[in-house]
Amino acid sequence: MSQALPKLSVPLPPLIPRLELDAPATEIVAGKPDAAAGILALAEAHRFPEAIRLAAHALPKREAVWWACMCARAVPDLRVPEADMKALAAAEAWVRRPDEANRRAAMAAAQATKMQTPEVWAAVGAFWSGGSMAPEGQPVVPPGEHLTGVAVAGAVVLAAVRLRPERADERFARFLESARDIAAGGAGRIEPERMEN
Repeated sequence: MSQALPKLSVPLPPLIPRLELDAPATEIVAGKPDAAAGILALAEAHRFPEAIRLAAHALPKREAVWWACMCARAVPDLRVPEADMKALAAAEAWVRRPDEANRRAAMAAAQATKMQTPEVWAAVGAFWSGGSMAPEGQPVVPPGEHLTGVAVAGAVVLAAVRLRPERADERFARFLESARDIAAGGAGRIEPERMEN
């Protein structure tokens, strides 16, 4: 499996401290050769939030942010404010052209919201991908290496429980398929659910 998912074929041990796994989940991933195998094992054990967190931290940052965007778009919510949709557009713009201007624009868009939706957390993940967290012209304050994964995992989980939380497990499974598609070089697009308000 891992050979077909090069972007998830990363060593598992360095990622484990970022995941805050309980003892049973830690046992599930123990000895797995890479993140792809760990994600599969967690998903098979129906430990979907942990599998999502592992995928968010294992994917390269640009791909992880794109994944968060795809998951947000998969569960549309008519109540999402326009500002939050602008944050999503800013995150997608950064994925398409991951330069400093787009990275900062993603955070500016996120800060114009209440910071409560998956759309916004995708944008925060873009901002936390590198560069400096300090205002322009100030001494560089690099973001922690794990922060994009934290934001992306939050975005994906928020998308999974939006509107119809009883669908969360089904959504998690679809979202993990999207992550695998992205890891294999695909676009990771997910058929959006019918919009509800």
